[in-house]
Amino acid sequence: MPANILIVEDEFLIAIEMEEVLRELGHASVGIADNRGAALALANQDVDVALVDVNLVDGATGPEIGAQLVDEYGIDVIFITANPAQLGKGVKGTLGAVEKPVDFHELAEVLDYAIAVKAHAGSPTPPARLMLFDAA
Repeated sequence: MPANILIVEDEFLIAIEMEEVLRELGHASVGIADNRGAALALANQDVDVALVDVNLVDGATGPEIGAQLVDEYGIDVIFITANPAQLGKGVKGTLGAVEKPVDFHELAEVLDYAIAVKAHAGSPTPPARLMLFDAA
């Protein structure tokens, strides 16, 4: 099922590569944001899933952005980060985290999982590299 994906990533080449993978998988990118303001501006669009890095141009704002995307916009969030330890036991309401680097197949699995969760499609099996967060 195609989905609209928001990429919150400040490393331009990584963001562009992720966007290309999304398109190859049949999804649409609603845009790339490298800070809180840009991410929240794009969240007003029809976003199904956000892929969020922890450290952005405005600091380690990824966890706050993720929580806000969940709470205020109902967007499912998965962190794609080189620093998953910065997330501690997780961010309330977000799905989980995958440690960079993430290859094409891993990103496809993560998106399939997030989309299945969003669609309430039974009990999808999380990808092996996805560190799930407590729902609480």
